[in-house]
Amino acid sequence: MAAEWSAVLLTCRRGHGGVSALQRELEVRRLRGGLGPRPPALLLAVEDPWARLGSGGATLNALLVAAEHLSARAGCTVVTADVLRDARILILHMGRDFSFDDCGRAFTCLPAEEPGAPAEALVCNLDSLLGTMTHRLCVGSPPGVWVCSTDMLLTVPSTPGINWDGFQGVRVIAVPGSPAYARNHGVYLTNEQGLVRDIIYKGTEAQIQQCAGPDGTVPLVQQHSGVGDPASPVPCVTTAAASALMCLAGGMTEEDFVKGGGDASVRNARSVLWTALRGFPLSMACIPNASYDYMTASASDHIRSLTLLPSSASHLRFCKTAHSHVDQPCLLEDGSSVTNCLLEGAVHLAAGSVIQHCHLQGPLVIGPGCLLSGLDVDSSPALRGCPLRDIVLQGHHVRLRDLPCRVFTLTGRLDDWQSPVEKATYLNVPWAEFFQRTGLREGDLWDAETPRRSRCLLSARLFPVLHAREALGLEDVLWLLGLATVASEQLVRWRTAWRMSWQELLPCLDTEAELGARQALFFLQGQRKVRRVLLGRQDSSLLPLACSAVHEGYHKAMLSTLDEVASTASDAGVAARALACIAEVLGCMAQGEGGLRSGPAANREWASAFGRLESGDIAGGVQELAAERQKWMSRPALLVRAARHYEGAEQILVRQAVMSSCQFITVEQAELPPLGHWVQVVCPARLDLSGGWSDTPPITYEHGGAVVDVAVLVDGCRPIGARVRRIVQPELRLVSLSGTPRSEVVAELVCQELEHLQDYCQPHAPGALLKAAFICTQVVQFPSQRPLRAQLMESFGGGFEVHTWSKLPHGSGLGTSSILAGAVMASLYRAAGKAASTESLIHAVLHLEQRLTTGGGWQDQVGGLIPGIKIGRSKAQLPLRVEVEQILVPDGFTQTLNDHLLLVYTGKTRLARNLLQDVVRNWYARLPSIVQNADALVSNAEECAQALRQGDLLLLGKCLDCYWQQKKCMAPGCEPLAVGRMMDALRPYAYGQCLAGAGGGGFLYILTKAPRQKEALHQILANTEGLGNFSIHSIEVDTGGFSMEVVGCDTKDGAHPGGDRAV
Repeated sequence: MAAEWSAVLLTCRRGHGGVSALQRELEVRRLRGGLGPRPPALLLAVEDPWARLGSGGATLNALLVAAEHLSARAGCTVVTADVLRDARILILHMGRDFSFDDCGRAFTCLPAEEPGAPAEALVCNLDSLLGTMTHRLCVGSPPGVWVCSTDMLLTVPSTPGINWDGFQGVRVIAVPGSPAYARNHGVYLTNEQGLVRDIIYKGTEAQIQQCAGPDGTVPLVQQHSGVGDPASPVPCVTTAAASALMCLAGGMTEEDFVKGGGDASVRNARSVLWTALRGFPLSMACIPNASYDYMTASASDHIRSLTLLPSSASHLRFCKTAHSHVDQPCLLEDGSSVTNCLLEGAVHLAAGSVIQHCHLQGPLVIGPGCLLSGLDVDSSPALRGCPLRDIVLQGHHVRLRDLPCRVFTLTGRLDDWQSPVEKATYLNVPWAEFFQRTGLREGDLWDAETPRRSRCLLSARLFPVLHAREALGLEDVLWLLGLATVASEQLVRWRTAWRMSWQELLPCLDTEAELGARQALFFLQGQRKVRRVLLGRQDSSLLPLACSAVHEGYHKAMLSTLDEVASTASDAGVAARALACIAEVLGCMAQGEGGLRSGPAANREWASAFGRLESGDIAGGVQELAAERQKWMSRPALLVRAARHYEGAEQILVRQAVMSSCQFITVEQAELPPLGHWVQVVCPARLDLSGGWSDTPPITYEHGGAVVDVAVLVDGCRPIGARVRRIVQPELRLVSLSGTPRSEVVAELVCQELEHLQDYCQPHAPGALLKAAFICTQVVQFPSQRPLRAQLMESFGGGFEVHTWSKLPHGSGLGTSSILAGAVMASLYRAAGKAASTESLIHAVLHLEQRLTTGGGWQDQVGGLIPGIKIGRSKAQLPLRVEVEQILVPDGFTQTLNDHLLLVYTGKTRLARNLLQDVVRNWYARLPSIVQNADALVSNAEECAQALRQGDLLLLGKCLDCYWQQKKCMAPGCEPLAVGRMMDALRPYAYGQCLAGAGGGGFLYILTKAPRQKEALHQILANTEGLGNFSIHSIEVDTGGFSMEVVGCDTKDGAHPGGDRAV
């Protein structure tokens, strides 16, 4: 659940200079999905109308701007407060400048990553606050205006527990804290009804103690966080200013409030406030387990906030390395923090130190207590050999009128900006010691007329900005550390440079340039991440990074990097994933327009590139794809079609990767059966009990797979079969029968020329599977210069006739097509005078299905060609090899399964191919849920195998139910409504149940609690509405496996069990 904002406004001080950049930052967050499922229609960065306005005035101005824009959107010709009545408005204040981040506290980056976010991005304090306000603090609140400072790190539990019943007026949000902490902050004093009586700032111990609750904590005043009733636009904003809040406190009198205003103009303003606001109640909500950490000017506090883990209540999880590429992560000590960095070579970072927004090259050693920010790669030489400890070193983008330049500042972790020189330190040592160490004098830093009390670090002109003759760099401030004898030329160079103080630099900081530099560095390290993830075969999703690259205009760099990886990859599997990522980038660029991602990829313009890939020239193919891609970037429809073609190219490389399994196909010579004699193979169906989808390329060779399968008889027979014989005519006769060897012919095709085989790779072409079988068994050479007739006569003295049949309906989910392919290849090998082991047939079917372009995994042929109950496994590697282990079950358990397993035909069909493309796309995107589900599929398969070994029906049923949930996660939408009703009706009578195969229809199998429940279940389903046509079938474990026999011209029904070798 999330709050739905009407408007989100971010205020910044007058003369900030980066309002347009802040506006872009807000817009990017809308694109990223960081403002809730229904982002606000109005997003505005609002500059204060004049300097030193204060938070109260900034709030009033922002609310006026919001009212103006909302009035215009409502069709009004004048500003009206009516538009605020039902609005939910969030006003965030940028606040004052921040010593440790040029973009202010709002854009201070936190060492956090959000793996589940739709777009990958740096996590700023602003993002944390937006997440807290949208998804936690403001959920369930009525319309109104929320006002929040960005000067704090706020942590709120997922359920704050704020009661909004009967709310009216103004409410402040407080967090509990200790009385000791409250001495330097503010606390609320409330009555029994929760109304605020007084707000005590830096009170005495006695004053603070009277605010304490039963647990000893006190409600701390946050930096301007609260909500107001929209009944009047005025009280909505009073939570932003201390003076406005004070006039609402019940214990405040008009005289005390007005007199506290100082000069006459302020007293007049306070009088107006009192008259306007006094009638509104001010209530408080203190949130247990919440906390805030004010971002002070102390470097020690700032470093601590970035290196300590947030409380368990936080929605963020800090990490040592966030959005960074680090060549040697082992050199980063625990308790250090690296965010948005590129660290090349040996960069050692001690505990208690932070690096942000830096591109550094080692060897470098950074000691404890350091904060480094904004340093580019050119700074690295100056840092080498420089022992850094307890210092803050920052690179700044500065604009002096129209002149952009880079300035470096150096301070100590313990330094105080505003303490007078006599009592303060610089670089953690007294100023006198610093002067003695470096040869500098006070006159170098402050004008003679600067009063002693104003001589402090803030006003010291320490930092070189421009030099008349030489370029300045990091070394021009590092020498101030005084680590060695200061060379006279270094001192002269420093003195002759034009220098500025931090106080003078602040108004010149270029927020837009700084945000742009951070963005560029983020995507530079992102490109390194792309290479690291793809070449390292890591299960990390690149889709969020691709989305961000598109949102922020870095898609060209992303595409270029992916082209590079694809063209230089050492194997087809890595290249295929890179092409899939390119398809994702193109899909993101289409922004949901341009049609469906799944669709044809047969445009002739891409044929040349596809041909190169098919021939094994990956680098040349990728280069041609990239050149063709440039012609398809102009509009969404073309982008989507380009994405489809990249997925087509990816599938070519997946096929090549899978066809590495051909090395595990061994074919031997055997006696050639007599002319006209049939070689008949009859196969059982298969039930997948767990692990399906983990056998599917590319998952099976990138993740590793494990599937538990059972070979089964359906209604007492083996339902799938094929027979092949040699014939006198030099042609291929391809015959499809309706259900048995003696049934009527459904389709017949005669191939007399090689051209008749050229559509073998089009799954829907007539006889495609059989044509592919002739090619994959090398009975026919294709392509070839030798005509088909010549090949057949020379090798076999004639042609072949093939008959195939299946008693199972199309899309049954029982592995029909793959098992049929195995039956055809087994009979074809034998009819051609060859013999292949069952292991070879398993890999041969993999090869065939890749040539046929249907994809598919290995579980079906394992289930149908190997007898009984088994678990097939494949390792996460190429070449792809499937290994099968028979599962030994207790005596009598096979019969127990026969008595407790039933098949229900749902009457719904869905081709696995329709699901396959989505699953492969999601896998290549490495969505975290899909990766976790792949892990779970394999582990559940091993647990299922153990349940079978133990003969434990209850545990087996749990594995089946778990498996069905995993299938639905893998392929959402695979449970039709009628099937869901059917499963609900059967659930009380089943240990477990699951749709066979990919789901979407076909057969449902049930492990019943009681044995022999066919009639009982039929009655239950007959009384269930909305199921349509269904039928119930018995199944038995087939312990014999597929059968093969060579018979005369008149085929006899019957089958004899075959062994491991098809003979």
